[in-house]
Amino acid sequence: MRKPKRYGGLDTLRGITLISMVVYHVCWDLVYIFRKDWDWYQGTGAYVWQQSICWSFILLSGFCWSLGKRPLKRGLVVFGAGAVVSLVTLLFMPEDRVVFGVLTLTGSSMICMAWLDKLCQRIPPLAGLAGAGLLFVITRSVNSGYLGFEGWNFFRLPEGLYRGYVMTFLGFAEPGFFSTDYFSMVPWFFLFLSGYFIYRMIKDRRDFMEKHLTGEWKPFSFLGRHSLIIYMLHQPAAFGMLTLLDKMGLLF
Repeated sequence: MRKPKRYGGLDTLRGITLISMVVYHVCWDLVYIFRKDWDWYQGTGAYVWQQSICWSFILLSGFCWSLGKRPLKRGLVVFGAGAVVSLVTLLFMPEDRVVFGVLTLTGSSMICMAWLDKLCQRIPPLAGLAGAGLLFVITRSVNSGYLGFEGWNFFRLPEGLYRGYVMTFLGFAEPGFFSTDYFSMVPWFFLFLSGYFIYRMIKDRRDFMEKHLTGEWKPFSFLGRHSLIIYMLHQPAAFGMLTLLDKMGLLF
């Protein structure tokens, strides 16, 4: 059997986003673990930076879902990696725990698409993208108790929805729930689904795919091909490096 074609441009984009994420998390460690004063990091600019990373990763995950083999197995591996992150942080850093983080979200989305793919194949790609995008916008503020987008809240949801871990996983976070990296199925699955439909829209345009997705920058594409293991290791490595620098008195 011929190996499926790998698009180096997608690996490059993933690698660039990965570098941005690592730098963002190093800054997060400096501010929230090592207590360094940096007002900008807690403002709008840093929030936009963080959102650009999240959106890029989730859209890319949805776009690439159709390109790989054994999507259910891949989803289970990513979900399992998310469970490891949750377990480690709960045991060793409970005040900075990660519950229902981005790996849990992407793994769950990949698993769901293994079951929903045949149904979604019946939906015209443009209609699917429009619907998924609209649902993402409408449900963006679900975690805060509303339908709405980024502070533009237009309908308050019943408080009875916000009960228990299952509903928290879905997006209706129960009172007192805390996670430093919370990505619930609603609204983020709709962004993943948007990436899926974007691929469906262009997959038959071979000229476009060859022109824009085959070119790669080797250092970035290498990181992109190994993004999961780098994601798993970057925070312990960053924390260890910053701890050493702090003991040496070299942190600003």
